[in-house]
Amino acid sequence: MGQRLGIAGALLGDPGVLMFDEPVNGLDPEGIVWVRTLMRALAAEGRTVLVSSHLMSEMAITADRLIIIGRGRLIAEGTVEAVLHGGSGSFVRARSPQVEQLAQVLEASGAGVTRPDRSGPNGTVRVTGLTADEVGEIARTNGLSLHELSTQHQTLEHRYMELTGESVDYRATDADLVPNRRAN
Repeated sequence: MGQRLGIAGALLGDPGVLMFDEPVNGLDPEGIVWVRTLMRALAAEGRTVLVSSHLMSEMAITADRLIIIGRGRLIAEGTVEAVLHGGSGSFVRARSPQVEQLAQVLEASGAGVTRPDRSGPNGTVRVTGLTADEVGEIARTNGLSLHELSTQHQTLEHRYMELTGESVDYRATDADLVPNRRAN
């Protein structure tokens, strides 16, 4: 309710420029949709709507343009698509009890392979340069078992972390690739 009252107060003067700082923090899903819809409607009226937020998933579906700042300097700007385009992009995640052999045959096929998790009975690799179908076929041809095979698309959150990696004191681990690992 406090967020909505603050927004209502900001609109009393019918401003042409509105600035919101973390406008959806603490809201329930209905409140989030309400704020998102309101901000879009205000922008559609020709107003300038600036939003400061650390919720990248929300910014990915709300913002027309992004500005990413780290340690007081501009790191990236542009549309969501343009900011995502410069990143590491999509990759294939494969989990196998024969992860080392899988990594070797994939590298021999010209794929980029990162081994973020070697622990446990099933290791995980991150594969670039091949589709999930191609990874599956290479594994089958070489008699290797796969317990997981999925295409992963880069999110704005992942791209933000790539871009700001040099601008933070503490870094998070890639929890999507390393299950059950906590941030530093």
